[in-house]
Amino acid sequence: MDQTDDPTAYDPTAYGTEIASEYDELYDDMFETDSAVACLTELAGDGPVLELGIGTGRLALPLVQTGLEVHGIEASEEMVTLLRAKPDGADIPVVVGDFAEVTVPGTFSLVILAVNTIYALPDQDAQVRCFANAAAHLASGGRFVLDAWVPDLAQFANGPSVRPRSVSDKRVALVLAEHDPVRQRINTTQVHLRESGVRLHAVNHRYAWPSELDLMARLAGLRLQARWGGWDKSPFVATSTTHVSVYG
Repeated sequence: MDQTDDPTAYDPTAYGTEIASEYDELYDDMFETDSAVACLTELAGDGPVLELGIGTGRLALPLVQTGLEVHGIEASEEMVTLLRAKPDGADIPVVVGDFAEVTVPGTFSLVILAVNTIYALPDQDAQVRCFANAAAHLASGGRFVLDAWVPDLAQFANGPSVRPRSVSDKRVALVLAEHDPVRQRINTTQVHLRESGVRLHAVNHRYAWPSELDLMARLAGLRLQARWGGWDKSPFVATSTTHVSVYG
């Protein structure tokens, strides 16, 4: 029985353990880091900031460089080890554990959950707990911000999906995905083809619609304050493929 059949098999450390050593290389230049940091700095005010799923510090390290105090929660010891090896990384307090459950001391002006990480949780119950956990860490007037892709189920009209993710003279990345509409899960295998060989990484998501995330927020005592089509604060419209949602 695999994780898609048995939700109790969920292991929050699995993704980081598998991909940590290659994460920065695989995802370099694939995210809107500069615009995200600018937006988050504005939302954070004077801080402090808590990032759920802090990973190797893509957002946390440049936020620290702006003068903000940043804390993190991360399930993967391997990811935290890489973070701590980077300049300023060892100075960021990180608690290792499941970000839907683990608490840290203090309250924060901003809690961040970036890059579809809300979908990494195995089911709706875990996602609801994550919103509650984020809300519990907010100071008065604080905000919880997440970004995620908008589900596009048309790609599964004819069954499993195969699409290129990136193509260069050094590497080709493909995504093979299978949709389970009953559980709202997309189970994917990322295939990375390079001269040195082939690597496979499993990335499984329990997706949620923006309106469903809004209801989770309301259950946690939060309300949607803003929703944009990207970190540049472009309008969120019917054709938007991603969203940045701010709750307070």
